[in-house]
Formats: sequence, structure tokens, C-alpha cells
Amino acid sequence: MSSSPIETAAAKSQETAASKPTLFLILLAFAAVYLIWGSTYLGIRLATQTMPPFLMAGSRFVIAGALLYGVLRWRGEAKPSGSSWKDAAIIGGLLLLGGNGGVSWAQQYVPTGVAALIVASVPLWIVVTDWLRPKGVRPQTAVLVGLAIGFVGVVLMVLGKDAKGHPVVVPVGAVVLVLSTITWALGSIYSRHAKLPGSALMAIAMQMMAGGGLQLLTGVALGELPRMRLDLVSASSAWAFVYLTLIGSLVGFTAYVWLMRTCSPALVSTYAYVNPLVAVALGWLVLKEPVPQAMATAGGLILVSVVLITLTSKRRAK
Repeated sequence: MSSSPIETAAAKSQETAASKPTLFLILLAFAAVYLIWGSTYLGIRLATQTMPPFLMAGSRFVIAGALLYGVLRWRGEAKPSGSSWKDAAIIGGLLLLGGNGGVSWAQQYVPTGVAALIVASVPLWIVVTDWLRPKGVRPQTAVLVGLAIGFVGVVLMVLGKDAKGHPVVVPVGAVVLVLSTITWALGSIYSRHAKLPGSALMAIAMQMMAGGGLQLLTGVALGELPRMRLDLVSASSAWAFVYLTLIGSLVGFTAYVWLMRTCSPALVSTYAYVNPLVAVALGWLVLKEPVPQAMATAGGLILVSVVLITLTSKRRAK
């Protein structure tokens, strides 16, 4: 999912860096966030070719979260409170089970580029959720225009057809993807008021372990366990799983948190514009996924709406 499960936690933990980072390190971190997070859609598609989606995703996050948690505790981080674990489980359920888990399941049936572009509409749902909640704030006119453009893009993406008149998206996959973006938005709104540790990395580790655990339970409940045959896992799926666990989760998240502490949030948030483009390009290059005109048009509308909403929100915050 291109809106991150750690955005609010990272924002809460912004601190002034002890020394000014070098331009090289900043560019390296941006490259990691842009390319790694954009490439996770391809990784998910390859991993789910021979691994059941929820057990794959759950294992990925539990392993990554446990590794990060262990390192942080070894370095002297305080043990999280029970209330922190409760909120981490709620956020992990919304962001990882509903959000990432839904995307992982849907990518069995939906091209990587389409999935990334639909997920790019998360800011639309965040605005709507924040508006409709108790004591919510009505968006500005420019944001409403952005919402309208974005929803048109989502509808065109879901209903679009290729050159031969075939649907670009399998209906059930499209529905699950849209629901995933909504749960991601709900988790993002909830995390703004959650009781989480002061350390952004500790909050990330907790959310990954809790959300990953819920994904594993869901996979078992859906009957995925008999399909988890290690002897049938292809080499490409196995390497994709390793990449998602170590690079997508740990390296990508660490780079994002570091950037949030050293650069302006407005600059860091540009990943939301770049990730879908990276996903579409990789899907086309590696999996030979076509890019129908309907998909390009709909994706363009979604990205325009996200840019409009984001820029307007930033100006309002100032």
C-alpha cells in the first residue's frame, strides 16, 4: 500500500538531527522510499504466485516486526505498555490486515499497476473519513474538486476495458482493493489519536507484529494452511518474500522514518506520487503487463487528484 502504515507514528517522533545529514544520504533515502515501496507491488505479485496471500503477508510482517522489536529492546528501548499494544493491534488490523492483506489477496487477480493506482487513492478516502467523523472538518473547495476527480478516476479504473473490450480489473479484485484503501484510511485517522510509544520505530515494530499476527489468523481461517507448501514455493516467490520482508519492510520503513526526521513532511510525502509510477513501470517491464488507455487515463486522474488534495492540505496547514 502506498500510504504508509507508519506515517502518523513517524510524524509524532520527528526530532532535530544531531548533525546535518549529507545530500548523498538524503538522496539515497529518497531512492529507497521511491523505488522500494514502488517495487513492493511487483514483489507481492511474485510472492503470491505460489504462496497464499494472507499467510505470506502475515509471515513477512511478523518476521520483520520481531527483528526490529528485538533490536530496539536490545538497544535499551522501553517495553511498551498494554494500552500501546491494544492500539497497535487496532492500527495493525486496519492498515495491515485490511489494507495490505486486501491488496495482497487482490493482486492474485489484478495487475500490479492497477493495484498501485487504486491504492494511490488512499488520500481521497482519508479526506472523506476525516470529514464524516464526529466533529469532522469540511474540506476546502479545491479539495472537493480533487475528490471528484479522484473518484471519477477510481470508477474509470474499476470499469475500464482494454483494447479488446475485456475488463482491466476482475470485479471482485477491484472491490477488495477499494475496501482496502478505505480500511487504510480508517487506520490512518485512528492512529492520529492512538496511544503509541514515543519511538516511531517501536510503534512500527508493534504494528507489524500485531497486524501480521492478524493476517496469519485470517489466512488460517480462510483455509490457506494446506496451500502453504514449502516444497511448491517457486524460487521467484521465495526471493520476493525475502525482499518484501527485509528490504520492503525494514529498509523502506527505516528510510522513511529517517527522512521524516531530517526533511519536511511535504517533501517526504512525494513518495505517494512516485510509487504508482514505479509499480506500473515494473509491471510492464518484468511481467509484461499491458497499460491500456483506460488505465492510463484513470491513473492520471487519480494522481492529479492526490496532488491537488495534498498541496491544498499543505497550504492550509501553513
